[in-house]
Amino acid sequence: MISRFLPQRLRRLLGVKVTTRPPAFQLLDQPGSLTPLLAALERVDEVSLDTEADNMYHYKTRVCLLQFLVEGKVFLVDVLAPGQKLEPLWRILAKKHLLMHGSDFDIRLLHDLCGFRPKSIFDTMLAAQLLGRQRIGLAGLLEDHFGVAVDKSGQKANWSQRPITPKLLNYAALDVWHLPALRDILTRELKKLGRLDWLDQQCRAQIESGLTGFAPATENDWRIGRSERLRGAGLGVLHAVWHWREATAERLDTPPFKVCGNTLVLQIVETAEHGDDESSILDRVNLGRRHDRLFPSLAAAIRAGLARDPRTLPRRPGRDPNHVSLSHAEVELQDRLKADRDRVAQKLGLEATLIANRAQLAQIAHDPAQLDEHLLAWQADLLRHEPTLKNLP
Repeated sequence: MISRFLPQRLRRLLGVKVTTRPPAFQLLDQPGSLTPLLAALERVDEVSLDTEADNMYHYKTRVCLLQFLVEGKVFLVDVLAPGQKLEPLWRILAKKHLLMHGSDFDIRLLHDLCGFRPKSIFDTMLAAQLLGRQRIGLAGLLEDHFGVAVDKSGQKANWSQRPITPKLLNYAALDVWHLPALRDILTRELKKLGRLDWLDQQCRAQIESGLTGFAPATENDWRIGRSERLRGAGLGVLHAVWHWREATAERLDTPPFKVCGNTLVLQIVETAEHGDDESSILDRVNLGRRHDRLFPSLAAAIRAGLARDPRTLPRRPGRDPNHVSLSHAEVELQDRLKADRDRVAQKLGLEATLIANRAQLAQIAHDPAQLDEHLLAWQADLLRHEPTLKNLP
């Protein structure tokens, strides 16, 4: 009992984990029940927001729950509730500054749902990255700063199942409850290091990236793993089995990985590529008892793939327009840029790819004059003042 009276930092040093009492919340799951939330939103400029989706349980991802912290009160909006009208909520929310954690998925999800575009955000995960934190997940940050031990089982819960259990509702409420206090802590640390503007740039870029939504399906999505190495029967089998898995997942309304994981798909493909016949391939297939009923249709897909001429498959996609072929001199320049980046990152205590990833370094090496086109201002400034770019003619 005495542990709860210890200071947070001392509790962390002693390894004491404390689960705080779940915050009170109001569940809005009836037609017209959004009224108190809309009224509260009208009175504030800032709101904490999180989402829960069902991507682990259904073929097409749906938003299932929205969590808001407004004026110190938590509102949980059941998006799937019959008769729930969310249009007024989106109109008001688009005018507010949002506190979020790991907002990339949420922004893409909401944009695909209704075209929602945030006005501005403060992303506590991005802030933690810019502080060089080793633990940037919300659970880790809550434990580090507030001594809160979060039950992570909610991360894999079926949020589309109704009614939502009290345990999951408490988990959802906790996701937004500490965001303002966490924002204040991270803001103070970023300010000391002069990195608040870096975060502002990262957050604005996050919004623009999220507004592209999720990548649309293409005719070459079936080319998983190292499909470029396939030349024979394995290519036809990969095409057939991948499409069988997609069709089956859609029919059963379940994620494709729950029908057949990539590891098993690639095992089947490699066996076919090595020249094994249908019987030998099927002997290696084990879908598990729950999916025995799928075996005949999988066998038919393998049979069709073995019979298909690989030359009739959709053509391999063309070169990525962002791909850059570098000359020998440009490769050497890229290596020097990487050394500069790594040195700066180590000095600042940052993950190196947060400054520039490999593709960006290649683009800069190809045309250094386009530095500002490929990086955010804070990233470009860090590299611009390093020896390699500073000494270029």
